[in-house]
Amino acid sequence: MAKGAGSRRLLVFHNDFIIVGPTDDPARIKGKNALDALRAIAAAQATFISRGDNSGTDVLEKSLWKQIAITPQRPWYVEAGVGMGQTLTVASEKRAYTITDRGTYLARREALQLTIVVDKDPPLLNVYHVITVNADRFLRVNKAGADAFADYLVSPEAQTIVGAFGVDKYGQPLFFPDAGKRDEDVGK
Repeated sequence: MAKGAGSRRLLVFHNDFIIVGPTDDPARIKGKNALDALRAIAAAQATFISRGDNSGTDVLEKSLWKQIAITPQRPWYVEAGVGMGQTLTVASEKRAYTITDRGTYLARREALQLTIVVDKDPPLLNVYHVITVNADRFLRVNKAGADAFADYLVSPEAQTIVGAFGVDKYGQPLFFPDAGKRDEDVGK
């Protein structure tokens, strides 16, 4: 947007990452924000399983540790090097904490001995926008089509679909509609 490649940037929806852990919560992090939770995990040297695979989740997790100036270390910090589903399984087996996207946790929660201990914290939000390409700079762009698509994504009809997605299967939505909100109001 800053360089003029996009012409419209519209907030559409968000999902989020959560911190899950053993039901007895040995690091006592339930209800804390993400950064304080990670500090408490490190202080308690409670087992934490990282994806360790350079995925988006892994990058987010590592950025959170960096924000609190903690370099996690073995033996309490374990890089699994596997996908999210397998990381959740390892965390469950080792009675450990991990960061996951809500959707993967909800899809697998019945097979896990893990509970949500931290959620709804701004650093854990994953926000989605739609950006239309600037037709003045890129002449072959289908401006009318792009505008129609962007307008549909923020329409009441599409936002209702977004807010209902996952409710029938998981009892809660996987995405949260945000059209018309300001970026700073996402997740509130």
